[in-house]
Amino acid sequence: MSSIFISGFSNIAIAEISYVSFPSIDGGIIETNQWQGKPYLIVNTASRCGYTPQYASLQKLYDRYRDQGFGMIAVPSNDFKQELDTNLKVKEFCELNYGINMPMSETLSVRGPNAHPFYKAIKSSIGFVPSWNFNKVLIGANGEVLGTWGSSIRPTSSKIITAIEATLNKGL
Repeated sequence: MSSIFISGFSNIAIAEISYVSFPSIDGGIIETNQWQGKPYLIVNTASRCGYTPQYASLQKLYDRYRDQGFGMIAVPSNDFKQELDTNLKVKEFCELNYGINMPMSETLSVRGPNAHPFYKAIKSSIGFVPSWNFNKVLIGANGEVLGTWGSSIRPTSSKIITAIEATLNKGL
């Protein structure tokens, strides 16, 4: 995996990430290769976090761009001890409180030796490890890491919107 730079992205180092599978909270599998040629956002989430209201913005972002091929996966994680006990409780909480219908994985680890392969690949390629819940990773059309953002950056921030739109418009 080599790092390169894309103009228009403020010299954000990017690296290619292989397509991976996530176990869906609805049963079955979410395959990231369904977004080949389009960008997608992966966000580690938690139901009992101060940033949990970002679920509403994540759903808004997904609704705004999904018809253009944009993908998203919310990845519930208890790595920071703020997630509900079961996948069913997480799913019900998100649907009842935020009307979530974007793809969600089962509760997974995003750090350490038990981290999901996606997060291990991100760590090994660019050194990024979620430092808290609601860290965001944008993957470009060809599997490149286009950007990472911490918890305090809202999903509908101009930084994220600009990166998504540039990628959708240029087919990066």
